[in-house]
Amino acid sequence: MADFLKTLEWIDEYVLWGIPMIALILFTGLFLTIKTKALQIRKIGYAFKNTFGESYKQIVKKEKVDDGSNISPFEAFSTAVSGTIGTGNIVGVTTAIISGGPGAVFWMWVSAFFGCITKYAEIALGLYFRKIDSNGEYSGGPIYYLRHGIKNQTLSKVLSYFFAGATAIAAIGMGSVQADTIQTTWASALNNTIPTYYIAIIIAILAGLVIIGGIKRIGKVASILVPFMAVLFIITAIVLVLINANAIPEAFASIFKEAFNFKSALGGVAGFGIGKAMQYGFSRGVFSNEAGLGSSAIAHATSSTKEPVKQALWGIVEVFLVSFIICTLTALLILTSGVEFGNKGGAEVAMEAFAAPLGTLGTIAYSIILPLFAFSTILAWAVYGQKSFQYIFKKNEELSKLIFNILFILILIGMSFVTYFNKNEIGADFVWVIQDMANALMAIPNLIGLIVLSGTLITITKNYFDRKKNPSIEPIITPYKNK
Repeated sequence: MADFLKTLEWIDEYVLWGIPMIALILFTGLFLTIKTKALQIRKIGYAFKNTFGESYKQIVKKEKVDDGSNISPFEAFSTAVSGTIGTGNIVGVTTAIISGGPGAVFWMWVSAFFGCITKYAEIALGLYFRKIDSNGEYSGGPIYYLRHGIKNQTLSKVLSYFFAGATAIAAIGMGSVQADTIQTTWASALNNTIPTYYIAIIIAILAGLVIIGGIKRIGKVASILVPFMAVLFIITAIVLVLINANAIPEAFASIFKEAFNFKSALGGVAGFGIGKAMQYGFSRGVFSNEAGLGSSAIAHATSSTKEPVKQALWGIVEVFLVSFIICTLTALLILTSGVEFGNKGGAEVAMEAFAAPLGTLGTIAYSIILPLFAFSTILAWAVYGQKSFQYIFKKNEELSKLIFNILFILILIGMSFVTYFNKNEIGADFVWVIQDMANALMAIPNLIGLIVLSGTLITITKNYFDRKKNPSIEPIITPYKNK
């Protein structure tokens, strides 16, 4: 089993998330940036004004935007962000620094810059090609723009089902590894006084109560949970970084210096220079903000808004929040903490970084923040898995959704028994690598679709902004004549 796991890890690191994948992600982001004339820069102010600004009216002024079985734009954004704000923003960033050196953070920023436009494209196309399912809910995202956007019927069918299958596997894997993160974090905080599967059962019950309520309940819970946990983390991280404020200049210097260092990034301990910095920066960057995977577009497509571009503006804001704020704060926290990496894992280093300045108080903060991040991710990926199952088994959407929910919850519990009784944690590592491989398999058809459909993206983007100047122009918001 150990040898098989090593083989999978090699395939994951050097084949699926190797140079070809990095090149494809970078090329797609660069290609879309050129095609849209750097929309992520030109419209960044407009994006914030027309996302959080509009949500102010909905939340504070109580303006109703709900549409039947669907959710508000902010709830769709919160659901998507709950999937991206996860352990990848803390443990993933820490692992990138350990394995790729401080320079990995710079390449995460590069990934995020192009990720802004990649995610914008995913959401815009995801809403443009979305359909209404048997429950009156919108279903969209890569599955639908691959199936209905690509003209070659054979290719479109293969790519859409391939993406749906990979997403279903990734959803189950993501739920499992996030549940494992919660239970091991809390078990450690409680000094292993109770079996981890007790915690897993509680997680499964809480997740089940939310998931069985469908997208509306998930959206409402996410819209409460995401702002709370994001603000909690940002405040905590700023406090911890400011405690070691004198180390901030050195931290930034190491990020830029090591990003282009052809020598060992960490003096031979764990880094391997620019190659490793780029590899871990891009791969962990995509893991944290999910730009390129297409997953967030599935959640955004459930929004009640009729305008694909208007909802897609949330994608720019989403990547900016997740990568440029939360991931950067995590990186500064790790690099200013003074914690020695040695042979420690990302979770262990992150916990020590929280505890170093504040002791027990820091450990408590970590034990609250990381599980919240992980739990929110479970909810979002349950949506992605549900929608994928519904597409694969479309003849009975309601039954397929029920089967996925039961399977998802049972695996959340089952994973804990694997971890508890398998003390060397090969089981948990196996699920982590399978989930990571499934993410790569999601990205391949999705990125191909974005490149092929870039012309459609430009058309609907131009139409939206032209209508802002001239409302008499006829909207282009869907390719379906009967909608």
